[in-house]
Amino acid sequence: MILAVVSGKGGVGKSTLSFELGAALDAVVVDADLGMANLPYAPGPDLHDVLAGRADPIEAVREGAPVRLLPCGRTLAGARAADVRRLADTLRAVEATYGDVVVDCPAGMRADAGVPLAVADACLVVASPKRYALADAVRTRELARELDCGLAAIAVNRVVDDPPLDAFANVMGAPATAIPADSRLSTSVEQFTPVVSSAPDSLVSARIRELASAVRVCRQ
Repeated sequence: MILAVVSGKGGVGKSTLSFELGAALDAVVVDADLGMANLPYAPGPDLHDVLAGRADPIEAVREGAPVRLLPCGRTLAGARAADVRRLADTLRAVEATYGDVVVDCPAGMRADAGVPLAVADACLVVASPKRYALADAVRTRELARELDCGLAAIAVNRVVDDPPLDAFANVMGAPATAIPADSRLSTSVEQFTPVVSSAPDSLVSARIRELASAVRVCRQ
């Protein structure tokens, strides 16, 4: 299964949740934000190289525990050389070799955000806990629907008080999960240590596993 993790705006924790879901689902995480990559990077071929035809997708996957990752390059030249038309075949190749794939998509309604949605089986929409965020989430959902991408769940992220989960679930037509604000999430990507692995009994880990369960239900 290919899962696209999307958001109507940047800065809502989409990359962190992609990383955590990669650990929870034992999936390969693909950093598909060609111009503003956020996930860890290490020397070697990356998504820029793959989309430019310079590397094989499987060769670019980093096998290190606890999360397998296909990183994206950081250079403007690499982004310019990348042909997004190759992304669909890249994601399918990774899926064929490894199984589940979690795609950290570009934020907002940029044109390149639609490319992963067009090939994904389902998406996870990440939103802030503010009521005004519902409108952004709905616009993202409509883009996914136009591209025939199903909605697995909504993650209302960095929650401190009671978020309007019912509003998100009722309007979007999918289960909504509140991800509590937790300082460990803010460092999990940088330290390459997902909270679902380092603190499996925490509330935030339980909620991420809840999201993972929703994805598995959608896969069936």
